[in-house]
Amino acid sequence: MDLGLASALILVLTIAGVFDIRSSRIPNWLTFPAMGFALAGHAWLGGMDGALFSLAGLGAGLGLFLLLYLTGGIGAGDVKLMAAIGAFLGVYGVLSSAWLAIIVGGVYALGAMSYQWGLAATSRKLIGVTYGALVTGGATGVQELRLPFKLRYGLAIAAGTLLFLGGVQPFGGVGITQNSAMVGQATERPINGEQTTTRMGSIEEEGGQ
Repeated sequence: MDLGLASALILVLTIAGVFDIRSSRIPNWLTFPAMGFALAGHAWLGGMDGALFSLAGLGAGLGLFLLLYLTGGIGAGDVKLMAAIGAFLGVYGVLSSAWLAIIVGGVYALGAMSYQWGLAATSRKLIGVTYGALVTGGATGVQELRLPFKLRYGLAIAAGTLLFLGGVQPFGGVGITQNSAMVGQATERPINGEQTTTRMGSIEEEGGQ
């Protein structure tokens, strides 16, 4: 990934995390300009292909976390933050970051519940809710899992994205190195080119003998 884009994304994640801790909000003045910067940056690096790469990632991040927002699991700021991340990282990057964020968020929520009620009580609550969901097919007992304080899922999103930037690949693949900066650009291989030229010359010499 381009160093400038990566640095900008890390800065956005840091600011988002600070605001999420202080006010449980991620401001629009951060997320919307971040989307625009990522789109412009990828367009500059990769032309139309770069812009489409960024737009596809933005749409994937927005759509994925919009579903979670509609269920009441996260806030609108979290959705816009993930859309901005998608604009930076593309579809593969945002899906990987989202998956890592969900894992981090689950561990975070489990830790918060254990801190509030203790590990044994949390285990009983989780078992009761799971049993109720399997037997009745409903959300029986979910209210018992509500904490008296709000979890900062923006932190989980930032952590999951940083893990991805650090090289964690939940789905395998080549990760962030396959981005718009590589789209439409020919990979120069001078060694192979020299070998091809040498081989062609050898063939011509053999033909002339």
